[in-house]
Amino acid sequence: MTNLLSYAAPVGRVLLSLMFITSGLQKITGYAGTQGYMEMMGVPGALLPLVILVEVVGGIALLAGWQARTAAFLLAGFSLVSGVLFHLVPSFGMEGMEAQGQMISFMKNVTIAGGMLMVVAFGPGAVSVAQGKAVPAE
Repeated sequence: MTNLLSYAAPVGRVLLSLMFITSGLQKITGYAGTQGYMEMMGVPGALLPLVILVEVVGGIALLAGWQARTAAFLLAGFSLVSGVLFHLVPSFGMEGMEAQGQMISFMKNVTIAGGMLMVVAFGPGAVSVAQGKAVPAE
């Protein structure tokens, strides 16, 4: 059981980081469309390079376990802000399945932020650039 637990944190980091890395790379290949969507939602398209940087660099840092707490903290904040801007606020005035879909997407962002805060609290775990220097629970 101990062996299984030692791999929970690195597997969790992989799973958490994949979404950000792939999403950031997709924003590069679909730059104009993403920029237009952001502007349609009231977010300045000029922020897209920063969004890509946060997703790709933050995702890779989390994946590697390098500065994992800092990366996870930034990605948690990013998840909450983007969830509010792109899912919660647009759901106001919607009804039925459309509103439900937006709320599910918002709650996924909240859940991702929760996972990231677990990395902030407990560190990257074993098999990381940080060499598993997790802070023990008090």
